[in-house]
Amino acid sequence: MKTKITRYLIVSLMLSGILLAILYRDLLDVKALKQWVQGGGMAAPLIFILLYIVATVFFLPGSILTLAGGALFGPVSGSIYNIVAATIGGAVSFLLARYLASDWVSRKSGIRLKQITEGVDKEGWRFVAFVRLVPLFPFNLLNYALGLTKIKFSHYVLASFICMLPGAVAYTYLGYAGSAAVAGDISISKMIQLGSIALGLIAVVAFLPRLIGRLRQGAMLSVQALKKLIDQKQPLLILDVRTAKEFYGEQGHITNAKNIALDNLDEQIKEISAYIEKPIALICTTDRRSAKAALLLAKQGYTDVHVVKGGMTDWIKMYNA
Repeated sequence: MKTKITRYLIVSLMLSGILLAILYRDLLDVKALKQWVQGGGMAAPLIFILLYIVATVFFLPGSILTLAGGALFGPVSGSIYNIVAATIGGAVSFLLARYLASDWVSRKSGIRLKQITEGVDKEGWRFVAFVRLVPLFPFNLLNYALGLTKIKFSHYVLASFICMLPGAVAYTYLGYAGSAAVAGDISISKMIQLGSIALGLIAVVAFLPRLIGRLRQGAMLSVQALKKLIDQKQPLLILDVRTAKEFYGEQGHITNAKNIALDNLDEQIKEISAYIEKPIALICTTDRRSAKAALLLAKQGYTDVHVVKGGMTDWIKMYNA
């Protein structure tokens, strides 16, 4: 009985905090934060970290706080405070969902929870790494939703810390560079240098999802393995990413394969949405376009994607010779 009362109280407190955050979020800006935190003197870093943690738990926008960290404390200290605060805030939200507010989080997450749960079941920390780098789900809600999965708390914290770090450093540096530029206390050459570094960091962050996408891909399928799956009538989507001209041309295509050209895949991806958690075999002339398609699907949350090694060239050699 006491446990239920405690849960109700915590959920009520969370809902009240979220409501207040929504009502007063327009008052949250970098300038106001800077003035308020700097008033804390020596305790400013601790005040900032605590504020960041509270903001994470109560669904306030973390990007503003990350920029403010750079403006307040510089690129090095700001990055440390930001990543520590974001990790702790995420951990608190995770534990609240796992032990105290599971029913509320389930309702709040809706259909996304199923996708997150199945993603973690299949990929574990790799799924956490991917969604930290690619914003498929809102950051604050994701912290809570992951608390309802089977992932170990230590794996969640470590994957979150490592994969949030690049973005935290990049946006902290942006906050620092922007603050310095507005203050006007740096030379033009220094400003250009800061801008170049900031752009470089953003470029690194933009590249990382490709790396994680490769880690998320399933093992490549040989044409023999694909033929075996077809013969066994396994529930598999064969997605041919060649052009329509190639699909109906000299090489032909595998029976029941679906054709969406690589160049059109991003626009027509909804046509295969039923397979977001089901196996997909990607095939092209060789396997180059299939590999690109696999990265695109991984970024969109598709969890069981396989590239057919050698593509139609190997298929024809093996079965149409």
